[in-house]
Amino acid sequence: MAASASAKTAPRVSGGLALNEDNSHYFYTRAGQTFTPKSVASWVDQYAGTQVRELILSANSQRTSFASKVWDPIWKGYDPKGPDDQPLFASTPAAARAGARKWVHTAWQIQNQGIDAYAVWIARARQKKLSPWISMRMNDLHNVDDEKSYMHSDFWRQHPEFRRMPWRTSGDWRDRAFDFAHPEVREYHFRLVEEYCERYDFDGLELDWMRFGFHFKPGREREGAPHLDAFMARTRELLNKWEKKRRHKIDLGARVPSRPQTAWAMGMDGAKWVNDGSVQLLTVTPFWASIETDMPIEQWRQLIGNKAVLSAGLELLLRPYHEYKIQYNSLETVRGAAASLLSRGADRVYLFNYMDSQTAMPDLENYPALLRECGELKTLAGKPRRHVITYSDTWAPGEQQGAQLPRSFSRPGFAMFRLHAGPPLADAKLRIELEGAPPEALEIHLNGSAQPLALIGEAPAGTAPYPQGKSWFWKAGKTDGWTAVDVHCKAEGARIHWVEIAGS
Repeated sequence: MAASASAKTAPRVSGGLALNEDNSHYFYTRAGQTFTPKSVASWVDQYAGTQVRELILSANSQRTSFASKVWDPIWKGYDPKGPDDQPLFASTPAAARAGARKWVHTAWQIQNQGIDAYAVWIARARQKKLSPWISMRMNDLHNVDDEKSYMHSDFWRQHPEFRRMPWRTSGDWRDRAFDFAHPEVREYHFRLVEEYCERYDFDGLELDWMRFGFHFKPGREREGAPHLDAFMARTRELLNKWEKKRRHKIDLGARVPSRPQTAWAMGMDGAKWVNDGSVQLLTVTPFWASIETDMPIEQWRQLIGNKAVLSAGLELLLRPYHEYKIQYNSLETVRGAAASLLSRGADRVYLFNYMDSQTAMPDLENYPALLRECGELKTLAGKPRRHVITYSDTWAPGEQQGAQLPRSFSRPGFAMFRLHAGPPLADAKLRIELEGAPPEALEIHLNGSAQPLALIGEAPAGTAPYPQGKSWFWKAGKTDGWTAVDVHCKAEGARIHWVEIAGS
């Protein structure tokens, strides 16, 4: 189905935050409370008067958190008077059953009181001058290592033949994703798209192709891409019809991998969807394992021009490379990523897993500041921020992968690191985690300068995230934009694990 007849161009509204509230967080964290429409609506109020523009409500994984008529709601099979080890939770580890029940019971409780939480939040968002969106997870794989998990739909359980690699039992969750080459899979998902449109009066519908991102058999992604193209165009046509009924504009959004080549190779051609007129809000993002501080925003802008709002997705975790200990972002590392990506041309900073509790920054006392600062360069100016080298966590099957870290020196030699330090930092410091050699073994130059950086001394651990081994500061001075860190290591057996530039 071609989208050209209904092509739409969204005016670029630069700056601000898009915030994703997942489909379980509210219900899990509010368990045990008494609910009224007013108390449910009040959750939205914390985002009023902040830089949040789009409040994006994720309402499903394999099951829905509302009383769907076409998919299984999360409480299907639940006995509210039964024990924690009732059949719905029998396969869930005993230590996790009470937590799982919090989500299921609270969602059941709210709907059983006649409250549709998503309809309430949408109405409240509009009252508070926020743009309400619904996000649909297109291929969620939570707990698929457990075939009997309470999270799974009957459709997924009953049709293993529709999975991406049903023959393989290696334990890789991605093998058990739906294969969208099957028309039955596409129709099953489109029925929920239709129900969202019928049930909720939103400003935008986001199709989240990054939960979990693998939609075809390995090697068949480009063959399958036209199916996703058609699905997006069909959704856009449906939204056009609902625009007339609702009498307001309804945008279509999509979340896709962070790099154009990878998105294309995996069948999620976000640039094509924008240029065909299907998508008005494109979010480029890593999957989960780390925030990606060097997403090629300039390339995306070149591909889509001003035809859509370009949103840079920030994940909650931070690691310099895959094997490194998992840590969480702080306000300062979010400031760094946001300042860099906005200065490179992103229209929006998209917060995924940055919720108000549980799945949240450890320095949660800084959550209000994040919401009021991290969507605009002017409100980031002069604030302490950190620019940490990370990596890309999503690649097409077999695609050549690359990461800047770790870097080992079996003998003396040179290494070059590249990072984007955003708008000017007046008195920046370079931080390097070094193993197997003293800091004096490193001679460091920035951007081809003949003058080496002066060693300041050992860096304290500071606010997480921070290097797990010993690290040192060097005086970097005024720094901005693309920064090449040229390291001459004069020792054997040295290893660099972490590189960042920090300042204000």
